Amino acid sequence: MSVSASERDLKLLQGVWRQIAFEENGIVDAPDDHGAPGALTTIDGHHFSVRTSTRALLLEGRFSLDATASPKAITWTDTMGPDAGRQLSAIYRLEDDRFVFIAADADMPRPTEFRTRPGLTMRSFVRDR
Repeated sequence: MSVSASERDLKLLQGVWRQIAFEENGIVDAPDDHGAPGALTTIDGHHFSVRTSTRALLLEGRFSLDATASPKAITWTDTMGPDAGRQLSAIYRLEDDRFVFIAADADMPRPTEFRTRPGLTMRSFVRDR
């Protein structure tokens, strides 16, 4: 039985990821309302959670992938915080132990390139071992 590209990427995303870069609204290392130094994102199935290094929960929710889109598409739905229940359209790259996504604010169109401007947030991660 063959595995779809989205199923393959979902499997590769499973586990714990450490954020190494953040850019928002065109500003590198902008203040991060949903992260903290040393924060880790855990992906389990279609669920994600973001916790501080002391395990305090910052954010969680669900996501869906479309690895057949160009660029690859991911849609985040937070289950807590100011964007709870709203869909955040994004694109992503997944290469070995590196994961990058750029998300649009709720109700904005999906980004088409890996560059921020007002309303766009980009996060870069490495797999935490």
